[in-house]
Amino acid sequence: MQNAKDNQIARCQECSLLISVELEVKRQRCPRCFTRVHFRIPRSIQKTWAYLITAAFMMIPANFLPISTLTSTGTATPDTIMSGTIALAKSDNLGIAIIIFVASILVPLFKIIGLMLILLSIQNKIFIPPKRKLLLFNAIHWIGKWSIMDLFVISIMVAVINRGNLLSVDPGYGATCFGLVVVLTILAAESFDTRLIWDLNHKNERK
Repeated sequence: MQNAKDNQIARCQECSLLISVELEVKRQRCPRCFTRVHFRIPRSIQKTWAYLITAAFMMIPANFLPISTLTSTGTATPDTIMSGTIALAKSDNLGIAIIIFVASILVPLFKIIGLMLILLSIQNKIFIPPKRKLLLFNAIHWIGKWSIMDLFVISIMVAVINRGNLLSVDPGYGATCFGLVVVLTILAAESFDTRLIWDLNHKNERK
């Protein structure tokens, strides 16, 4: 079974127009929007790995540095994501604690590990059926937008709790690192070309 690439047909990444291309596809542009046409996103795997590795490193300071600092009557109390989650659970806010734990810790880890498994599978180091890889990627792409929820919580806390010098909440460096993790994982998902999943399956079918 032939695919579009075998038939010299490419899809524009900007306007989704199907284009019959020549062999020198690198020099051809879309006739509708004039975007440079590629059979596959250039260096997609390399870019995705770069974003993922950086995001994995940023997870360390995001979880160990204070994400917020509560100042009450001159006494500053820093909170990491985990300590804040535990404090919420102990203060009978278990539902909010679970939401923050899932959005701030489990979701970023799920995205990073999931994308790494897909990349390793494409590079023939782990076998995962193509349909499952695509399902995993779609789940990562969909659920990723909820991982920024924690930053909204911090923003609301800062706006509501700040009361001059007696009581104030300030974002910490952990919040910045966590924001970078969110952005990097989004970029990793956006830079990955899902057609690479089916290219490997197509090669196996031809064998």
